[in-house]
Amino acid sequence: MKNIIQNINKAFDHRIRLGIMSVLMVNDSADFNTLKELLGVTDGNLASHTKALELENYIAIEKQFIGKKPNTSYSATKEGKKAFRDHIEALEKLIQKS
Repeated sequence: MKNIIQNINKAFDHRIRLGIMSVLMVNDSADFNTLKELLGVTDGNLASHTKALELENYIAIEKQFIGKKPNTSYSATKEGKKAFRDHIEALEKLIQKS
């Protein structure tokens, strides 16, 4: 029997990363404060998890100023969208096998 968990992506094994990608799959982008509010996380938690996803090239980060205020915006990359879809598909197969 083929290992049914081999296609589960370790990059998405944390609930915060799963939440970030879920938001970015249905929105073109989301800013730091929006993600923080939606996910109910601290600045540090969000920053560390977005950095981890950026290192995998799953999200793109854009920093800019709106007026005099810094604004950080996140979007899922093509690679990130594919990886996340594959991850969800693997989870669905795992559930169907149970």
